[in-house]
Amino acid sequence: MKIKVEHIQKKFVAAGNNVTAVDDVSFELDSGEFAAVYGPSGCGKSTLLLVLGGLLSPDQGRVVMGDTDIYQMSNTQRAAFRAAHVGFMFQQFYLIPYLSVLDNVLAPMLSTPVANAQDRAKELLERFNLADRMMHVPAKLSVGEQQRVAMARALLTSPNIILADEPTGNLDRRNGEEVLSYLSDFAAGGGSVLMVSHDDRAIEKASIRLEIKAGKLVPNS
Repeated sequence: MKIKVEHIQKKFVAAGNNVTAVDDVSFELDSGEFAAVYGPSGCGKSTLLLVLGGLLSPDQGRVVMGDTDIYQMSNTQRAAFRAAHVGFMFQQFYLIPYLSVLDNVLAPMLSTPVANAQDRAKELLERFNLADRMMHVPAKLSVGEQQRVAMARALLTSPNIILADEPTGNLDRRNGEEVLSYLSDFAAGGGSVLMVSHDDRAIEKASIRLEIKAGKLVPNS
């Protein structure tokens, strides 16, 4: 699914001052492309990701996914669209500690029913070499295994887009490479990936690199 970002601006008030976190950012991402957004801490990368994911309304600008301008929808419509089309990955895995691995992967079902969801969840866990961990709780897993559970959860609804915020930030080199391989495979299969990262290894894996400084997209990045 193509993503078109047009003149996005987002401001916050901090200590009585207006701070522009994202300043007139525009770009396009086609189906099958893997983009990395990078830049120094506090430059607006994660804010931009939240805006693109429909989680934080911009002050100005448009985010168009496919033919849908997501901020022309109601909150309820946008939530349904997001649940059906967008998968999220974060540096923190946000697994529910008292649920099994299988039930954590099935968590998106609470907002978006998925046909044959349990079969789909088991298939994803097998793909990520977690078939023997399905009934474990997250505390019984390694960090790398927890990240693979989070990725399986992101893929449950067969999204068109994955938005990933520092997905390798808590992982060692081997596990980080594994996650990047999964993201590359998703893009190769026709999905769109937009990843925020400060990890040079991760940025090098992306086919498109977008540098942000002080909320602005650096020209020709």
